[in-house]
Amino acid sequence: MSFSIALSGINAANTDLNTISNNIANANTTGFKESSAEFGDIFQNGAYNVQSNNVGDGVATEAINQDFSQGTLTTTNNPLNLAINGEGFFTLMDNGSPVYTRNGDFTTNSAGYVISATGQNLQVYPPLAGGTTFSTGTLTSLQLSTAPNPPLATTTVDAGITLPAGATAPATTPFSPTDSTSYNQTTSTTIYDSEGAAQTLNMYFVAGSTPGSWTEYSTVNGTQVGAGTSLVFGSAGTLTTPANGQIPISYSPTDGAAPISATLNLSGSTQYGGTFSVNSLTQDGYATGQLNGVAISNAGVISANYSNGQTTVLGQVAMANFANPGGLQQLGNATWAQTYASGAALQGSAGSSNLGTLQSGSLESSNVDLTTQLVDMMNAQRNYQANSQVISTDDQLLQTILHLQ
Repeated sequence: MSFSIALSGINAANTDLNTISNNIANANTTGFKESSAEFGDIFQNGAYNVQSNNVGDGVATEAINQDFSQGTLTTTNNPLNLAINGEGFFTLMDNGSPVYTRNGDFTTNSAGYVISATGQNLQVYPPLAGGTTFSTGTLTSLQLSTAPNPPLATTTVDAGITLPAGATAPATTPFSPTDSTSYNQTTSTTIYDSEGAAQTLNMYFVAGSTPGSWTEYSTVNGTQVGAGTSLVFGSAGTLTTPANGQIPISYSPTDGAAPISATLNLSGSTQYGGTFSVNSLTQDGYATGQLNGVAISNAGVISANYSNGQTTVLGQVAMANFANPGGLQQLGNATWAQTYASGAALQGSAGSSNLGTLQSGSLESSNVDLTTQLVDMMNAQRNYQANSQVISTDDQLLQTILHLQ
């Protein structure tokens, strides 16, 4: 019987060494979580459980427990590298089945889908209208498109202008954009047509003979639009005419784009005793944009940034956690699958409930402590040798008994 007891000890020590060996081999595997072998003694009970002198029947492996403690975060230069600072898992889709990982070393395939190193698709919550909220009940694969961001034609130009009080009317009349003596002040900005082509809008200000009166003329690419709009400023220097400060601008581009129909908003303009100044000048159009890169916030919100200054929200990283992470089934490649022991996946977003935040441009290293593993390896080796010695001693005793015959 002692042979079988010692053999169970050897098998247990071998399992321990295998577990330690696997931990050491994966000391540099991103997102890897170390395991430890747990053992229990074997004890045969009689029919009435009264055998007080029963020695026991050896040892058996009861479980291989996983340690999901946080690994060290290391910085990279890839924004698609993600690390979880706290609890939780990334959700991946593997041929229609969800799997979970802490390895955030993501890249893109030929179709632009964001995938793990083994080709599994990263899952996100798609954005709802407006891009500020997400459909957290829906999972979809994240795809980055290299298609250009479409242009937007200018519809509003907001100009905050300060005109000098006391300015005299120009000596030259009528107004001509090519004759600087026919106007007092000018400024310009770029606007965009429906095809994203830049057009130059010039604004000219001509002082009237009555104090506080001006006329504004506009040109687009040198072509005058409109006959001029009368501006009147009150005694406090604020614009009173037109009442809403808005001037329509209509222009037909020569590149085949749709006609520009925009509004020049001068409601924030003033007339003060000083010099001419442009305090603000903005417009709401933009040209075609090319994808510059991707940004991922600590909450997992993924945004595509374009060369025209625009940002498009693509989704929010889908996170998951479990009541008992130790019950997850190991699949290899630092991925796990849900089991009855782990409980159902608790879906959520980074930074909410019991889920950690995300750190873009970082990866979580293996949580294997090599020093601890080496010490455990020496203990397992001694256990193996001791059980081997028991078998050797039993063999000598058996040989002695046989020689007595």
